[in-house]
Amino acid sequence: MSIKPRFAYAILDGSKKVEFRKRRLANDIQKAYVYVTSPVKAVQGEFDVENQVVGTPEELWARFAGVAGIDRQDFFDYFSTTIRAVGIEVGAVKRYTEPVPLEVLDPGGRAPQSVKYLSTVPGVRLRG
Repeated sequence: MSIKPRFAYAILDGSKKVEFRKRRLANDIQKAYVYVTSPVKAVQGEFDVENQVVGTPEELWARFAGVAGIDRQDFFDYFSTTIRAVGIEVGAVKRYTEPVPLEVLDPGGRAPQSVKYLSTVPGVRLRG
């Protein structure tokens, strides 16, 4: 999951408890790898997907404002072109001691625009 540095680090330090998106993740997703976008361009950790809540931006803001990790204006600017919002509730978080190049998780792959699904990651041991 591609996440801007300020939001990625807020998730990884535990202050941001929900990641907002315009689309749901697939129903069977249980773990999200946190790919920190430019200038970092590396996987810095992972989190368990506890739940996905779908509603209007107003409903999600009312429910998650205290743990959103984003200010009200930026939140509503992000959802200004849609009437549906998704809140991905962050469960257990693991921050890696060293950044993991994307190629380790997805050999030959490119950085995702938003989300990229990986079927397996054989033989990869992540230090955290």
